[in-house]
Amino acid sequence: MANEPQQPEQQETSFEIQIPPDLEPGAYANFLSVWHTPFEFTLDFAATQPSQPTESGVKVPTRVVARLRVPPPVMTDIIAVLNENVARYQQTFGDIHRPQGGETPTHDRTEDRPGAGGYH
Repeated sequence: MANEPQQPEQQETSFEIQIPPDLEPGAYANFLSVWHTPFEFTLDFAATQPSQPTESGVKVPTRVVARLRVPPPVMTDIIAVLNENVARYQQTFGDIHRPQGGETPTHDRTEDRPGAGGYH
């Protein structure tokens, strides 16, 4: 009988999440801008400020409260976890509705910025 290589036994991985005290309160964001390169996605979470009229419409200033850079393989995990959590939320609390029943527009910036994704 030949010596066959033994497969290492699978061990469970558990993460101990530690949050620095200055990050414990979190940050409020009601706007997300997403863009990407071949190597990473960049997510800018922001809070909108009061809108300002302009000659061509309305300008809404936003202040970025957190910027995350994520490799593409991890991005697919984030999307899956968000979808799972939204489904659980809706099972518990019901469907999520936008205020005033309106849809938030998605702006596509790909024409003037190659590699940029849409944002909303």
